[in-house]
Amino acid sequence: MKAVMYALLPGARSTRLIAAIGVALLAGLALMACVSSEPLRAWLILLTGALPELRQGNDGAWHWHRLVRFGTVLEDTVNLSLLGLAVAMPFRARQFSLGADGQLFLGALAGAVVALYWPGPGWLALPLCAAAAMLAGFLWGGATGVLKQRCGANEMVVSLMLNLIAIELYRLAILYWLRDPNAGFPATAFFPDAATFAPLLAQTNVTWMLVAAPLAALATALLLGRTTLGYEIRVTGSAPAFAHAAGLPVGRAVVLSMALGGALAGLAGFHVGHALLKRLPVDLTPGLGFEGLLVALLARHQPRAVVPAAFFYAWLRAGGQAMERSTDVSREIALVIQALVILLVVAERWPLAAWLRGLAARRARS
Repeated sequence: MKAVMYALLPGARSTRLIAAIGVALLAGLALMACVSSEPLRAWLILLTGALPELRQGNDGAWHWHRLVRFGTVLEDTVNLSLLGLAVAMPFRARQFSLGADGQLFLGALAGAVVALYWPGPGWLALPLCAAAAMLAGFLWGGATGVLKQRCGANEMVVSLMLNLIAIELYRLAILYWLRDPNAGFPATAFFPDAATFAPLLAQTNVTWMLVAAPLAALATALLLGRTTLGYEIRVTGSAPAFAHAAGLPVGRAVVLSMALGGALAGLAGFHVGHALLKRLPVDLTPGLGFEGLLVALLARHQPRAVVPAAFFYAWLRAGGQAMERSTDVSREIALVIQALVILLVVAERWPLAAWLRGLAARRARS
């Protein structure tokens, strides 16, 4: 039995995550037992509701069902991964950016302007739209870093206020400059086909942007772990006094960490506009940036863990929706479980995690 447990405990971070998920799921089952007449069925639907299903049709052939729900999980994973990385990057310099929402909006807007007005060849359309979106996010994120470094402004307050400005600029542009008069609601015209992604799964908006999330996570991890700039960012966050004494460009590290995080959020805006919606309405889904913050917390701001954390978050959300439609349990239970997982992961000390970490340490010594 001990050998099996040791095999399941690869390290201290993994033990905390495994224990947090297990405790949160069991707590969710206990809550369901208090409000539902069939808690176990609701719990199982929560865990499996996002899975596609293979059924045999009347023609004797096998067909996939519930692909739309699974596709939604993959679509949300891309957004949440990029937004989680957008928060994790400045955090490694100990900067608490809350500006991913505004950076996403402006990134989506910049990509839309290029898509609608760029007359160049089609093979350049998508790369240019992506570059414009990332540049807009980079500049908007960097503005927070400059205000923090040059004026001593609090980055959380500044990024929140810049969110409001960015969202209103976005709405102004859609309503007065980019609005399609033939649309039945305030929105841009549909983007040209050359500036949008074709779906990989039928009846979904899962596109090649699915590959962008792990590539962005890998690039972020390599930048932080293998480059001079990454070293400056990490030392600025972990030992700012040493960074100053060693003559490291602390100000540059702060500004660039914010700006690079903004570029990742701008790429999320590009995904929303060019892969999911194919046009921009006057209002995008609010609060996506704060969900990215939750994903970053769940991943403990480690870039390589952001994509699995985003997938888990999106999986529980889709499972919660399936559970609400199929049982007498509200999807808010899934939100409670997500909150419990995050609280337990970020907690420095709690008994079960300490016991599991002890097991991992004893295994390492033996």
